[in-house]
Amino acid sequence: MKPHTPSLEQIFDTHIQTLATTLRPQTVQVYRCVATRFLACLHANFPQVRRLSQLCRDPHLLRWLQTLVQKDPPLSNKTRRDYLLCLRRLLDDCADNGHTIEPGLIRRQDFPPLPQALPRALSPEEDQRLQEAFQRSDDLCSQALLLTRATGLRIGECVDLPLDCLRAVGDQQWALHVPLGKLYTERLVPADENIRMIVARLLQLRALTPLSWRENSPGLLLPRPYSRDAVYRSLRRTLLATAHRAGGPQHVVCHQLRHSFASEMVRLGISLPALMRLLGHKDIRMTLRYVTVTQIDLQREFHLARQNVSQVHRIPNLSLPPDDSLDRADLCGIGRALATTRHLLEMFRRQLTDEKTRRRLHRLDQRLLKVVSQLENLNGPEK
Repeated sequence: MKPHTPSLEQIFDTHIQTLATTLRPQTVQVYRCVATRFLACLHANFPQVRRLSQLCRDPHLLRWLQTLVQKDPPLSNKTRRDYLLCLRRLLDDCADNGHTIEPGLIRRQDFPPLPQALPRALSPEEDQRLQEAFQRSDDLCSQALLLTRATGLRIGECVDLPLDCLRAVGDQQWALHVPLGKLYTERLVPADENIRMIVARLLQLRALTPLSWRENSPGLLLPRPYSRDAVYRSLRRTLLATAHRAGGPQHVVCHQLRHSFASEMVRLGISLPALMRLLGHKDIRMTLRYVTVTQIDLQREFHLARQNVSQVHRIPNLSLPPDDSLDRADLCGIGRALATTRHLLEMFRRQLTDEKTRRRLHRLDQRLLKVVSQLENLNGPEK
């Protein structure tokens, strides 16, 4: 009897089940979707292909690439890149498990470029008018949007905030607990008096909503009349209407409040690592995409830097101990001078904030220490 040859569907399904042991269910679902669409395209155009060893870049893979481009409605470049990454991962896994596959089926040039989106922060004037309009409205959605702007939360994170989101983290110190969100991480966002007042007002407004809303969303700060999407649609409508009344941009989305928060924090002097933690990012490059640096910011930073040009670092003076041996070029005097130099070098190193420079000075100190040690060895026989 001939050995059973598994179909392409069975081969891909086997490897996707292996991926399911380590990946999240949503990610596994994406792999299944990509495999299904690729095999459907392959069977529709090349029904004679039944084994992985028959796959060729031209025409099989190139035909699938054309199919992705011709989708109606068209797929975004990011979606097409994700499809290619998933299929390449599946093909590589199959090759690692002994299947014969032609190399180079998917190449680097097949991946479409990602759009380089500019930060979408509102201008300082538009941002101020919008916040004032939210405060005047004093309804549940307006206060929720005001909280989003004050904390930099994603709108989905704001919708999912629990009733006890405000936590005491120290003496007169409070923080907003953000549960697992987009990146499956939770964080604590510092909360000042203004943020605590917004949360308190939201609790008051929540108590005035219909009982059915509160019963439909127990434990959540924002009650849901029907579903999570219904809350988001209400926030979106409130934002558009408020922006129109405040004379803001016609096309504004909730995520722009997050960009505006990030730009304001940088303008106020926060460091990028701290801002990354506030926004809940895992990569500093994503944080940089949120920040808008205006011409006013550039002028201020430039003039501040020029004012400090004459005092970048406070360099200590080299004062050697008053010892007659220092006037003589002998080993004892050189050793004393090196010891003093090492002490002043360490004092200077502790003033620096640049970690790279601090490490370089530490390595230099270790070299001086070796010189001192060798001098002591030379001076030993003379004692």
